[in-house]
Amino acid sequence: MNVNFDKLEIRNYKPLGEVVFEYLRNAILAGELKPGERLMEVTIADQLGVSRTPVREAIRKLEKESFVIMIPRKGAYVADLTKKDIMEVLEIRKELEGFAAYLAAERMTLSEKESLGKIVEHFNESLLANDKKSMIESDNEFHSLIFEGTKNQRLISIIYDLHDQFQRFRLIYFNEFNNFKEIQASHNRIFDAIIRQDGITARQESESHVESIRSLVNKWIAD
Repeated sequence: MNVNFDKLEIRNYKPLGEVVFEYLRNAILAGELKPGERLMEVTIADQLGVSRTPVREAIRKLEKESFVIMIPRKGAYVADLTKKDIMEVLEIRKELEGFAAYLAAERMTLSEKESLGKIVEHFNESLLANDKKSMIESDNEFHSLIFEGTKNQRLISIIYDLHDQFQRFRLIYFNEFNNFKEIQASHNRIFDAIIRQDGITARQESESHVESIRSLVNKWIAD
């Protein structure tokens, strides 16, 4: 394990095992802990400045939530996304993002649209600078703001429940592929449709965006 963790800030209102769990989970979602990487209890405990017990509790919870797999006589490893996982994530994203874009085109406030425009600009700047980390952040912010713009709390709740899976796929995608200009163009078209309050086009562009990603990933998996 090559990650050097910072010492934890201990807060009294949370059990230590929960604090460690959130710390490790965030490290996985940020790509600091990569798929296939082994989680060494002793090393993690030393780096975080805690005992092995909360680390063990955190790893068990990560296993239950499919972030970690336990291999007998070998230990705990960061779980990879399988082909089935990836394709299921994309199937869900296509439907949810299309519907969300349709609602957002009708319901987003002027302030939210201005914020969305700034995110699009930031992605464009990150692309010019070839700043992959910043592109990932902007992509996440772009879709998150559209979801928030639906003003549909049940839809937002469903999406947040799936956020971790979306984010893990986003990391894999940006690291494996180089079609950032296509993503840029899709974002611009979706944004333009939302600005014009054209829900039908916003939905079509969002679904097309995910479908193009799905086709590319399917070919990558086959190869």
